[in-house]
Amino acid sequence: MTLRIGFAIALLLALNVLAFLAQGLDKQLARRGSRRIPESRLLWLGVPLAAPGMWLGMRVFRHKTSKPSFLALAAFVTLVNLALAWGVWEAWDRGWLAFRS
Repeated sequence: MTLRIGFAIALLLALNVLAFLAQGLDKQLARRGSRRIPESRLLWLGVPLAAPGMWLGMRVFRHKTSKPSFLALAAFVTLVNLALAWGVWEAWDRGWLAFRS
């Protein structure tokens, strides 16, 4: 399988921006007392290699940072991200995945 490197980078950036913005939007909704984004959705947005965006959003917006159950699940999402990154690395190293410009 061959991927364009620009596409792969753009996709990762978009996924991380989406996870980041979701944290900010949920914080805004919480302040307004409006209907919120479910925690499970916030966590799933971090799964496709977007944990950095999720964590950055949590820090910047000070959102969900004092809720131990959410933090534990966010840590699990980070472990899943590491496993996915390792899988991509292994696929690239074995020649199953190639990047081109």
